[in-house]
Amino acid sequence: MVFYPVDRPVRVYADGIFDLFHSGHARALMQAKTLFPNSYLLVGVCSDDLTHKFKGFTVMNEAERYEALRHCRYVDEVIRDAPWTLTPEFLEKHKIDFVAHDDIPYSSAGSDDVYKHIKEAGMFVPTQRTEGISTSDIITRIVRDYDVYARRNLQRGYTAKELNVSFINEKKYRFQNQVDKMKEKVKNVEERSKEFVNRVEEKSHDLIQKWEEKSREFIGNFLELFGPDGAWKQMFQERSSRMLQALSPKQSPVKKEGFLSETPKVSERPCGVGVPSPRAPQGHHLSVRCHVL
Repeated sequence: MVFYPVDRPVRVYADGIFDLFHSGHARALMQAKTLFPNSYLLVGVCSDDLTHKFKGFTVMNEAERYEALRHCRYVDEVIRDAPWTLTPEFLEKHKIDFVAHDDIPYSSAGSDDVYKHIKEAGMFVPTQRTEGISTSDIITRIVRDYDVYARRNLQRGYTAKELNVSFINEKKYRFQNQVDKMKEKVKNVEERSKEFVNRVEEKSHDLIQKWEEKSREFIGNFLELFGPDGAWKQMFQERSSRMLQALSPKQSPVKKEGFLSETPKVSERPCGVGVPSPRAPQGHHLSVRCHVL
């Protein structure tokens, strides 16, 4: 059972190198911060000299690592140049109540576990490591894909000297970059060609659909006009009927037995006598022939 003061924030200490600060670091500090309802988190960061001596070379220098911790939301205070092994004097100086770290024994500086005496004193509180992410993992990725990152930085303007790249490798990387650019251009052209073909197909489909609609409309109108019962046939029949009526003379009156058909009577005058025509101009006469019945 862990006992902690209730009249003030619990002072929790977590230390480390924190090179290439990542989400695994942040999660460990979050756990340390939330171990108690009311806590004050102090984070110790070892200097470059100690780190290079006991662990190895770092990517970030100590100033960069201090600054990275200072911007973490869970950290209340950053202790610079922290000791590699915690001493009673250091714990007393900073009034540390508990030390938070993962529970895996950390062998270093001639000790099987540098936190052994903290655990024995009942001041150790374990946190959980985040699997799949660590500074060593990130460095391994960079080393594994060194050529990719070297080419990337050459493209971004870094010199071969800054990247510690030989003259031959520099030329090789730049040639590979040119090849990649050409591949990218070809890929873009292919994509644009596909887009163009797709647009043409869409337009063709629309045109065919509109053509079909217009064709059906034309055929329907044609059948309506020229079909068996179309308007053109009816109109033709009506016009033909009218023409026949206009061209055909009216039927003559029928002659009945014993009677003459009603014909205009001719004045009973002697043959050869001129009869004025009602339609003829004055002074002119029509010559009327006599017919013997």
